[in-house]
Amino acid sequence: TTTTTTTTTTTRLNPLLDLIQPSQTVEIFSKVKEMRANGIDVTGGLCVGEPDFGPPQPVLDAAIQALQTGDTRYTAVTGTVDLRQAIAQDLEQRKGVTYNANSEIVVANGAKQAVYQGILAVAGAGDQVLVPAPYWPSYPEMVNLAGAQPVIVETTAESGYLLEPEQLRRALAGHPNVKLLILCNPSNPTGGVYSKEALEGLCEVLRDFPNVYVLADEIYDQLVYSDDATTTAAELCPSIAGEPGMWERTLTINGFSKAYAMTGLRLGYLAAPKQLARACTTLQSQFTSCASSVGQAAGVAALTQVDADWLPEKVSELKGKRDQCLQRLADMPGVTVKVAPQGAFYVLPDVSSYFGGDDVAFCRELLQEQKLALVPGSSFGAPGTVRISYATSLDELNLAMDKLASFLTQHQ
Repeated sequence: TTTTTTTTTTTRLNPLLDLIQPSQTVEIFSKVKEMRANGIDVTGGLCVGEPDFGPPQPVLDAAIQALQTGDTRYTAVTGTVDLRQAIAQDLEQRKGVTYNANSEIVVANGAKQAVYQGILAVAGAGDQVLVPAPYWPSYPEMVNLAGAQPVIVETTAESGYLLEPEQLRRALAGHPNVKLLILCNPSNPTGGVYSKEALEGLCEVLRDFPNVYVLADEIYDQLVYSDDATTTAAELCPSIAGEPGMWERTLTINGFSKAYAMTGLRLGYLAAPKQLARACTTLQSQFTSCASSVGQAAGVAALTQVDADWLPEKVSELKGKRDQCLQRLADMPGVTVKVAPQGAFYVLPDVSSYFGGDDVAFCRELLQEQKLALVPGSSFGAPGTVRISYATSLDELNLAMDKLASFLTQHQ
């Protein structure tokens, strides 16, 4: 008789992995795709931050042309000259901030990469980073990956979940090692928008703390809502880099995924003073090198060839969906939205009167019983809430609201 001994080897992974959590949004969306692949009909369009419309035709045409004409090779790490110039021109004309296309703009594989590189360039071991809550879940995890410490600053539903000057002052005074403030405007997951007056209040505080940088994530800045058709998106959601004394200490993040529905093309950028842009370029040169050449060609078209009426029409459609979503939520018992979102395509209703405030259990049971996928607010630093993305079809939005209403009735 031969005895076989099996030895199990435990692989020790990087301890850094113990500091970060996987994205619940990605996990839930993956679960939706898995359920659909198994033949289960799931209402899943409200759990992911992705427009339901496609890119404008000039973007598609430019991508096709790039493929057909052999524009498929590496570009400079910072992006093509054409795209960097188009970005610089767009920022100056639309938001009144000036950047040198040759030395102050870095094109990345999506705004997410630009955010991470911006954090890495500024913050490291021993540093702290202020993250207002609710927040995009990747912010604190990226701070951890950089070896720094995230400092969460709670905001209130009554303020529309916007960071207020006195909150910022207390946080900075109480944490002398803060090196960076992350400001998402408009906000994911709340849809809150910092007006010029709100930004001025924060900047007044920041002037008393001159060593603190600002990472301004403005990926949703063109998706803002107003009843005044003459008001521009840049007036509703200005750039903090345009405030006096802020350009030198601000890393502005933007991209093409949200406004131009180019999520899968993975194209974003960072605009910052030369020293910061150079640091991010060095990081990117060792991470991924350049962004897709085809995506960059499409990005040039997005900024230079899209009809001026295309985006306002999409924003008007999103505003109608927001209004429909808010109206339906207002009729649901125990669900509250204190301040209507003014930008992006999210709403963060409070559902804490259900399941004892356990939003994870709420979403788990909602998916199980109604086959409706939403993201628990605790993953955004907002326990007792759920994030709803209304950037889906009206049919799916209404179906989702029907399912949510039925679910709440069963669990009253």
